[in-house]
Amino acid sequence: MKFFPIFVETKSAHVLVTGGGETALQKLRLLSKTEATITVVAPEFDDDILSFIKDFPNINLLERSFETDDVQGKRLVYAAHDDEVLDTVVADAARAASVLVNVVDTPTQCDFLTPSLVERAPITVAIGTEGTAPMIARDIKALLDKNLPANLGDLARQAIRIRETLKKRIDDGRARLRVWERLMQGAFRRAVLRGDQPGAALALEAEILAELDHSATGNEDDSNKPKGSVALIGAGPGNPEYLTLKAHRLLQEADVLVVDRLANPDILDYARRDAKRIYVGKQAGKPSTSQEEINQIIVREAMDGSRVVRLKGGDPSIFGRLQEELAACQLFGIEVEVVPGISAAQAASASIKLPLTFRGEHRSITLLTAATKDQVVAADVVEFMKTGRPFAIYMGVRIASEIVETLKQAGADLTSEVIIVENASHDHERVFSSSLQDLTLTIKTLSIKGPAILFVGLSYEDMGLSADNRIQSIEVSNVVSLNRKVI
Repeated sequence: MKFFPIFVETKSAHVLVTGGGETALQKLRLLSKTEATITVVAPEFDDDILSFIKDFPNINLLERSFETDDVQGKRLVYAAHDDEVLDTVVADAARAASVLVNVVDTPTQCDFLTPSLVERAPITVAIGTEGTAPMIARDIKALLDKNLPANLGDLARQAIRIRETLKKRIDDGRARLRVWERLMQGAFRRAVLRGDQPGAALALEAEILAELDHSATGNEDDSNKPKGSVALIGAGPGNPEYLTLKAHRLLQEADVLVVDRLANPDILDYARRDAKRIYVGKQAGKPSTSQEEINQIIVREAMDGSRVVRLKGGDPSIFGRLQEELAACQLFGIEVEVVPGISAAQAASASIKLPLTFRGEHRSITLLTAATKDQVVAADVVEFMKTGRPFAIYMGVRIASEIVETLKQAGADLTSEVIIVENASHDHERVFSSSLQDLTLTIKTLSIKGPAILFVGLSYEDMGLSADNRIQSIEVSNVVSLNRKVI
């Protein structure tokens, strides 16, 4: 280890920055977040620096050339002239005065390096590569920024605030430790992270009272153990990059994962390795876990005190049985939250660059599930076909022939275009365009098994757009030959 990581006190420190250009400004942006008194020395300053310092009374400018005595009394010095000769003069003066110096972008001339920072004040994560690969540090910073909750600093500040409260109300050190663990992992943590201060106060009091009761009675029965929580998370169409930041965080916090069939297994790589995994896939026409069983699993695990994530494909509020799982949690008084995901129709639309609405023409789009509970074509499909308004059909692949026949009997125009997007956002995504009358043959011949979205009533031409070049237009005459073609 060439550079030892260390955090430097800045409250009463004086820091010197030499240089008046963009490089100096970059350091000022970072240093302005500290409590240091900052002096900047340069013969002249860019307008951007002059504008920047207006908001920071702790930054002082000296419009002149650097002088050796400028380093006296400084805790840190940044040489940021972007001039090798001038920066060497500054570095030599600093070292002669036993002051640590950083020559910007020249690691070999540095006594210290400024790491890439992820800030959740008062929590700060520093990332260093010893000056060898700042781009790698940037990538790591992006990952940490994504994974660390925005309100994590609030949790740390709350911990400082309640420390004395816990000492006064709970004498036993081991008991306090138990409370701390529950606070930092349970309802208190979740309330703070979502900005719910009243909820956090209630959770704190509940944990203290529960521990006092436990200590007074010596009761080891865990029947009064605090309940866990449930997060009903939309995992999106399958591409892990479509996960929301909140979904990502909750996956890492979960004790138990209840996983849907349509959730990409790669998404589970973002969860804790020690989390319990329960697979509850449902697939039409095959042995499946019933919704009632899924509800029971979710409730059982949460009542046992676990943080449960129910991971669902797409968005939980769009054909995701959200109502049933919410009702089950609410019936037992379990804390539950819903995390939206990118629906398959949205992902398919984005992938093929086909807008779902069009100002002045299509003010809405309807999302339809093709079949009812008894696998009968829903009347909605016929009604929306008659209106001429665009719609997207979910779960229509297996009953495509029934859809076509129903629409035919209802007088639909069988030359209407249907755009089929299979496995939207996945590497093996396929896209076809077919007439309504050729839809069944297209699906059968090309072995389209889904999950797939069928778009009806949307036209690139009407929107003045060029069609995505991956879309293969299928006709009865060539559908068989395309069966062997991978797109």
